[in-house]
Amino acid sequence: MFVGHLAVALAAEQRAPSIDLGWLMAGVTALDLVWPVFVLGGVEHVRIVPGATAFTPLVFDSYPWSHSLVMACVWGLVLAALGRWRGVVAATGLFIALVVSHWVLDFASHAPDMPLWPGPSPKFGLGLWYSIPATLIVEGAMWIGGIALYLRAPGRLTTGAKIAFWSFVVVSTVLWASGPWTPPPPTEKALGWFALIGWLIVPWSALADRRRGV
Repeated sequence: MFVGHLAVALAAEQRAPSIDLGWLMAGVTALDLVWPVFVLGGVEHVRIVPGATAFTPLVFDSYPWSHSLVMACVWGLVLAALGRWRGVVAATGLFIALVVSHWVLDFASHAPDMPLWPGPSPKFGLGLWYSIPATLIVEGAMWIGGIALYLRAPGRLTTGAKIAFWSFVVVSTVLWASGPWTPPPPTEKALGWFALIGWLIVPWSALADRRRGV
């Protein structure tokens, strides 16, 4: 799940137009933002196994500190604390809901590898990734719906924001749709370094959220 996560943030903007889109994107991608840090630090582990699922060759052997349900709640609290420190007026529950939505969508898309808590935990996953067409249809519908809801949010985007927004949409769509046919990184560490690019989502989406009349 990639653009599906982003779609949740776009849809949330209509409900919380006073909150910068960058903060909403930080919420829905928080688990994937901290994950490469844990991978590079050797705390969590992923293997690259071509054919593991149809949509991705990644096998997530261990990521309880970034992707367990309990830790998703913790990261939501951390993000809420950062938001309050930076003067973002938002309910703590909103940030927790955004971060936990990541676990829920990964539960739908992943093979059974999603833990509930760090340590010995059962793992869950409905395996949407076992089918490329189903993944493209389900996640693509979420993406289109999220974009449509975002464009209906109060206010009018400035010219610069329009450029940032549509370039963000195009790049995200291409990266997502080409994923099953893109050669995977050669090693776990290379994947971790590549995944750090995801941190660009937050400032990029913040630039796309400059509105008049709000």
